[in-house]
Amino acid sequence: MIKIHRPTGVPKFLIWFAVISAGLLLVLFAAASFLEEPLRRKMVQGMNQALDGYRAELEELDLHPIGLSVTLRGLTITQEAHPDPPVAVFPEMGASVHWRSLFSGRLVADWQLEEPRIHVNLEQLREENKDEVPVQKRGWQEAIKQIYPLRINLLQIRNGSFTYIEDAQDRPIELSAVMLEARNIQNVQSPQDSYPSSVYMTADIFSRGRGEIDGRADFLADPFPAVDVVFSLAEIPLEDLKPVSSHVNLIVTGGNLAAKGRIEYAPSVKATRIEHLDIDGIRIDYVHSAVTAEREKKRAEKVKEAAGEVSNKPGLLFLIERLRLTGEAGFVNEETDPDYRVFLSDTELNISNLSNQFRRGPATADLKGKFMGSGEAVAEATFRPEDKGADFDLILQIEKARLPSMNDLLRAYGNVDVVAGTLSLYSEVSVKENRIDGYFKPLLEDVDVYDKRQEKDEGIFKKMYEGLVGGLSSLLENEPREEVATRIDISGPLDDPEANTLEVILLLIRNGFFNAILPGFEREVNNLRE
Repeated sequence: MIKIHRPTGVPKFLIWFAVISAGLLLVLFAAASFLEEPLRRKMVQGMNQALDGYRAELEELDLHPIGLSVTLRGLTITQEAHPDPPVAVFPEMGASVHWRSLFSGRLVADWQLEEPRIHVNLEQLREENKDEVPVQKRGWQEAIKQIYPLRINLLQIRNGSFTYIEDAQDRPIELSAVMLEARNIQNVQSPQDSYPSSVYMTADIFSRGRGEIDGRADFLADPFPAVDVVFSLAEIPLEDLKPVSSHVNLIVTGGNLAAKGRIEYAPSVKATRIEHLDIDGIRIDYVHSAVTAEREKKRAEKVKEAAGEVSNKPGLLFLIERLRLTGEAGFVNEETDPDYRVFLSDTELNISNLSNQFRRGPATADLKGKFMGSGEAVAEATFRPEDKGADFDLILQIEKARLPSMNDLLRAYGNVDVVAGTLSLYSEVSVKENRIDGYFKPLLEDVDVYDKRQEKDEGIFKKMYEGLVGGLSSLLENEPREEVATRIDISGPLDDPEANTLEVILLLIRNGFFNAILPGFEREVNNLRE
């Protein structure tokens, strides 16, 4: 007979305890395995009952009795109106008891999300905007409770991504390699702290750029969560913002953005302080056309209304301490025949102390560049508090811009081609107490309108017409410098006393600048036509 001997010195009750414990564990694991599929079905059913306009599917669920945790694999959320592609895919997520919080007498959860993917396209976004029920009231919190009943206290996201696609032909707006960690969400450890939770996040932006957020939060603040974070952005390729910029008539080519600042957003204070904002090597054009004119007008009205709401509003601060932009900026007018482009190349723009709160003092700006690629341009401006409407000073100087580069503009307004000549422009403007005081002084030099070699294939009547224009320009020349100069006074009250600074500047460009650069052309051409 074979005898089984227990180890010498081991109490009998410990052996029985181990045997019973092992048996209980076997029963627990067997029960968990048996319950996984019914629980998966019940969880999916509960989530779909909670969600409005969206649907959840779950491939697999694992229960872990020892750690009181659950692991979900293949959780997919789709929009019912546009189910392809899914708006969210969670390859693996786990939820468990946050054991450390038990020492503080709180029973809360610890969540980990591995490689979650959020995907939104234009159709899905439009569908969301059509729905009268806001997205935060679509049952998302109740759906989360169906996964794990305890409130989240620690959230960790590893290698997540967010993608927005508007047009299949355009490059998507994408955040990748998203890493997020938020601790003490339920304010377990330090209830007296105004921002008890820590938040840290990093992400790759458009594959080449990098973003980082580091700070504190109060996720339980009422009526919305509060945050106080420092952020930094580096090497953000602005060209990838085409799906967004095209909606506001902007064409962006090239350019990188870098920024650093702080955001505090809470029920009692809303402040964004940007320490520096640098945009380098960008080419940006604003495109105006007859088709978009009405949308531009409505958009301008909304911008004006929004600007009025935030200007000097208590508790709301937006401040850019330093902004620097280099590159090329232009305006394209497709409403004329022919269309034309006015631009400033080799641009360097610097703005300091730009804020919605003018009590912080005046903002200053200086600009250097080449008007139409050739004319040395310099501008300086000071913007003061808008207590009684727009209040600023502007000095502008353009030296010897080549007139032939403006032929499309001259054809659009005067039906004239120029083969030689330069334009210089000098202006000083002061806007205060609903009044403009200032002038534009354009200077035309060595203008040559008629050129037989350029126009040998044109009709005889057009040749005679442009020859007469050239002759009239010659009559205006001041010997011996061969220049045409005039001064246009733009002093007087503002037509719209409520116009803000941006509107007044656009008014000056539209009604002052374009009239100033054509005094020797459009006026005389109209005289000829009469």
